[in-house]
Amino acid sequence: MSYRSTRRGRAGRTLRTTMALAGACAALTLGVLGTSVAQAASTLPTISATVSSTSITVTGALQAGAVNVASTATGGKEPSVVLFQLKSGVSLAEFLAFLDSNKLTKDPNSGAKYGTIVFDAEAGKGKPTEAQTILAAGQYVALNAEGENSTKWPRTSFAVATSTAPAALPAAQATEKTIDFGFRGPATLKVGELVRFENEGYLVHMNIAFPVKSKKAAKAVVKALQTGHEKGIEKLVAGPPVSFFGPISNGAFQEETIAAKPGWYVQACFMPTQDGRPHTLIGMERIIKIVK
Repeated sequence: MSYRSTRRGRAGRTLRTTMALAGACAALTLGVLGTSVAQAASTLPTISATVSSTSITVTGALQAGAVNVASTATGGKEPSVVLFQLKSGVSLAEFLAFLDSNKLTKDPNSGAKYGTIVFDAEAGKGKPTEAQTILAAGQYVALNAEGENSTKWPRTSFAVATSTAPAALPAAQATEKTIDFGFRGPATLKVGELVRFENEGYLVHMNIAFPVKSKKAAKAVVKALQTGHEKGIEKLVAGPPVSFFGPISNGAFQEETIAAKPGWYVQACFMPTQDGRPHTLIGMERIIKIVK
């Protein structure tokens, strides 16, 4: 996965260039959701996840169905909440041993043998970030995937029980998908709009967008990402990026309310291929606009 490390580790060696971004190393936090909660989300059962550099706790409505995940950080540089569902027959001990091998940070798709990355969001410092998804009944591991060594990631396990009346997600006003290798769906998103972001690719993908100074600047950034010639790209960026979702598996999705500042953005996936190329080199970048 190398979750945060993918954002600023291996993919981050690309990402650091693009996200030198006017101090964007401040983190991919709160840009999409801000600290506001979608009105629809308030009717859903809530799972609260609290992370620090050494711990993670998960409490709340641990029943199958639609949930609102509220992620809060009490420390750390790039705190995150990652929910990994174990496959039937995979033991917790097996997965923890896999984490301690550090193979997950080298190949984000290697975790498929053990289960599915169903959720990945930045944790808000002070106030939570909130996003909605559906959790199936089963065994889960929650991670704070901060840094490039998964042996040091704080983790905790929890079970999601079967529900006789699972909650349903509110209907999204727009749906956007990542595929191998590109983005599909509306290129214009509205502030206040409830959007469903899905990974329909076979591989693990991430979905971020960083603001640029103009449409012309957006075109220049896209060309730079497509060719790998990124020198000077930070001069075209207008602020820190927003995260629609961190690295998640095929079929995973998150619903979020758009609260980012209106303007032009370049959307991208910086996950690495097996030969080390970021997905931006093979089509996973495009221009989008956020409007009022």
